[in-house]
Parts: sequence; C-alpha cells; structure tokens
Amino acid sequence: MHELTLLAREELVEAVCDALIELESLSVSVEDADADTPVEEALWGEPGVPLPREAWQRSTLKALFPDADTATEAATVVLAQDWAKDVRLLGIAEVPDEDWVRLTQSQFAPVEVTPEFWIVPTWHEPPAQARRFIRLDPGLAFGTGTHPTTRMCLRWIATRAADLSPAWSKVLDYGCGSGILAIGAALHGARDIDAVDIDPAAVQATVDNAQANGVELEAALPDVLPSPAQAYPLVLANILATPLKLLAPLLAAHVAPGGHLVLAGILDRQDDELKTAYAAAGLDLQVSDTEDGWILMTARRAG
Repeated sequence: MHELTLLAREELVEAVCDALIELESLSVSVEDADADTPVEEALWGEPGVPLPREAWQRSTLKALFPDADTATEAATVVLAQDWAKDVRLLGIAEVPDEDWVRLTQSQFAPVEVTPEFWIVPTWHEPPAQARRFIRLDPGLAFGTGTHPTTRMCLRWIATRAADLSPAWSKVLDYGCGSGILAIGAALHGARDIDAVDIDPAAVQATVDNAQANGVELEAALPDVLPSPAQAYPLVLANILATPLKLLAPLLAAHVAPGGHLVLAGILDRQDDELKTAYAAAGLDLQVSDTEDGWILMTARRAG
C-alpha cells in the first residue's frame, strides 16, 4: 500500500478529490495543512447548517493506492491538468501493513459512566466494580459511549433510576444511533422501549446491540410513531442542537404528564435557544450536567 500526499488551495480540493477517485484511489482524506499551528482552522457544522467552507485554505490530500506505480501515475495525471498548476506533490510513501482490527480494538477501552456502570467492548472483560455494563463495539451508527453527550445521558439514567425507573413503563429513544441509551435505560429498569432513527443502519445496529445485551426493545424508523403523539414517561434524544430545536413540538408532545425529557448534543453556548424552543412547546428546560463544553438539558412535564 502506498500513500500519495498533495497540497492544494481550498478552491481546488474538490477537483483534486474527484480526480483521485476517478484514478481509482482506495481512499482520499482531506486535512488542514496548518493543523497544530497558530493558524489552524476549526471547520465543522451541524445537520441542516451548511459548512462555512468546503475545505481549509491550505488542505493536505492523502490518497491510498495499492502500489507505488499506481500512486505515481495518479500524481502525474493530476499534476498535468491545467487547473492543477498550483497543486504540489508532497510525497509518495509506503504504508506499512497493519492488523487493522487489532489497531481499532486497541483504541476502544472500557468507558466508565459511573463507578458501577460501564460500557465494555466485546474484546474486554468488564471491570471488577461494574455491577451493570453495556457490551458495545464501534459500528456504523453514532454512540459508542466515548462522547461526552452519550456519557451524560447514561449518567442521568444511572443516577436517577433508583427513584424514577418504576415510572419508566414506556421509553422513547429518538435518534437512537447504536441504541446505547435505550439499552442503558433497559438495564436500569425501563420497560416497553421504542428506539427510532432516520438511518436504517442505526435501526439495525440498535437491534443487534440490544440482542447482544439481552435487552428487549422495538427499533424502527420514526414514521412508526403514532399520531397524535403517544405519551412516554421518559423521552431521550441525543442528536444536535439544530434538529433538537426543529423537533421541539414533536418531542415535547411525546412527554407524558409527570414525565422527563432528556436532551443532549448541545454546546454550552446553545442553552438559551433550546430553552426558548421548548418553552414554546410547554417545557422548562434546564442544564443538568456539563462535560467538555457540552451540556445535558432536561425538563419535567407537570403531573
């Protein structure tokens, strides 16, 4: 395996990527050429919000090819294009063979939610102090427990379950991803759990992960939810701020009298806009937890 590395200006990145794909590269990645310098740029967005730009002012493109000859031929073809006169070749290097499965596994260790509740990949043994644990491997769907938003949701479930789980006769996990929140709720006494996601891969991941953890739930696309909205004593949604705002009327309508709404995927600077959106839907959101710039927001409907 050989890696071809090119340097391109922002406006050329898309054309270079398209050319490398046409030349049958195995993969192409784009990175900030100024990463880890004083002029490094943050470039990210949320669903439904366009990125401020498609690439960095100076972008490094790395393309994998099966051998040195094909990498060299690809570089020659790209650099020969009229539009590519400002594209620079940084190098072609051999990529050592790796045991990618073992390498990936080494990056995922057990994750502590509380001292007694852990997320444990299948290739690890649960810690001795874990009274409850979720078996979960990295997959196509979001939610491995390594992100603060997931941990805060699970921590809320684990620390409130002793008092609240008798009322969790029905639970909705909206935007279930890997199903980790639904599984966490089930392990802490929740019953009759509906887990929905717009991504069919997430629905399948939730089904598989539930089976691996001995948990019963219903996983499906959101259009299975009844209208008018069915009430749930607990509604969980770990998505992002923009879709959470748009979903405020729908999610609020699913919260039963006396029930709780738990929202994550929100940056600390976004709390006021979420409060406003859910106030209009009849719920008083408050910040319940914070971690690494992210916040957990919860509300309880009057009983």
